[in-house]
Amino acid sequence: MDWDTGNAAWMLMSASLVLLMTPGLAFFYGGMVRGKSVLNMMMMSFGAIGVVGVIYVLWGWSMSYGSSVGGVFGNPFDQFGLSGTLVADGAPVPGLGNYPQAIDVAFQVTFAIITVALISGALADRTRFSTWLVFAGVWATLVYFPMAHMVWGGGLLSGSESGLAAKIFGVTDGAATVAPIDFAGGTVVHINAGVAALVLALIIGQRKGFGKEPMRPHNLPFVMLGAALLWFGWFGFNAGSAFGANETAGLAWVNTTAATCAAMLGWLLTERIRDGHATSLGAASGVVAGLVAITPAAGALNPVTSLVLGVVAGVLSALAVGLKYKFGYDDSLDVVGVHLVSGFWGTIGVGLLGDNVGLLLGGGIRQFVVQLVIAVAAILVSGVLTFVIGTILKRTMGWRIGEDAEVGGIDLTEHGESAYETITAGSIIKEIRA
Repeated sequence: MDWDTGNAAWMLMSASLVLLMTPGLAFFYGGMVRGKSVLNMMMMSFGAIGVVGVIYVLWGWSMSYGSSVGGVFGNPFDQFGLSGTLVADGAPVPGLGNYPQAIDVAFQVTFAIITVALISGALADRTRFSTWLVFAGVWATLVYFPMAHMVWGGGLLSGSESGLAAKIFGVTDGAATVAPIDFAGGTVVHINAGVAALVLALIIGQRKGFGKEPMRPHNLPFVMLGAALLWFGWFGFNAGSAFGANETAGLAWVNTTAATCAAMLGWLLTERIRDGHATSLGAASGVVAGLVAITPAAGALNPVTSLVLGVVAGVLSALAVGLKYKFGYDDSLDVVGVHLVSGFWGTIGVGLLGDNVGLLLGGGIRQFVVQLVIAVAAILVSGVLTFVIGTILKRTMGWRIGEDAEVGGIDLTEHGESAYETITAGSIIKEIRA
């Protein structure tokens, strides 16, 4: 077959960019926690890479894109171990952009990895690393892979003739008349991870001293570096979801930049009015909120409506991160306020601002209704399944480290390491004598 090498090169680059996002997330989250927890926080992201990378090859791709079981998940044995995925009848299997399907596998595994890693931000300072690793594998299997299948694999939340959208507004030419739009993962990635983070924060409980003592970020330059790496990698996330080096990829790139810039400014303005300061943490968080919001909409908006979507996301998430103090759930690093809120807004925002389909642009209400239904369905599915998984792990392995370990620092108790060695006069003398 005569492959499109330009598309192949772009998609391999996009997969690499998205993979970079998870180490970037490690810096982002690592800088936001206290110094005694930074290694554990970063290890949770790296642990997600290891666990999900293995199971995706074994059954993750098959559960996401294999033959459908009731529109809920793909048959895990259909392409177990990528059997028949890469080569069939002695020839490479074609992918979505006239390149080998191996490239699609490479691209999709990075989405699964970052989605699981995002959840860890709600669990800082207090979670057993072994329980987290087990959760990562189980949650990816029972929640992420089925969600990817339902939305992107032709399942119940897709535009297929047997999907939920088709049941609402009917079928045209074998597909839903009004198909859901989730360009790069508003439901699959951000709503999914945000809901899971909220459920686990409620199951695991608050950190010792939550709401009573300061738990400030220990390294804001780490946070800024992490946000920069996330932004850079996100171009693979969004523009790569065009599955080719084409005009849609270019539009997604521009829309991603526009929404992110506007969201950062929206967050900073909210901070300035509310608190009197525009902070570096706010700038970094606003960047992520904008990236999250434009993810489902990157190919459906234009640059001007992307600015609107972004600024609203920045304001909404800046206001939402304070809800944890009002309602008492300890979402340590604001996964709920950023990913759930902006992911939900971006998903329904397509129905308001999407070109030719948006309610506010004269497109009628039908796309908005479909987007709302799909977003709510994703919340319910993720919430219920995460609750079951989290509760079982709480009663078996246990989620919490001991109180003394939490006070002393999770890095030492879970990993036997510390990020920063304390220099004392005694240690200096010992080094000189040695």
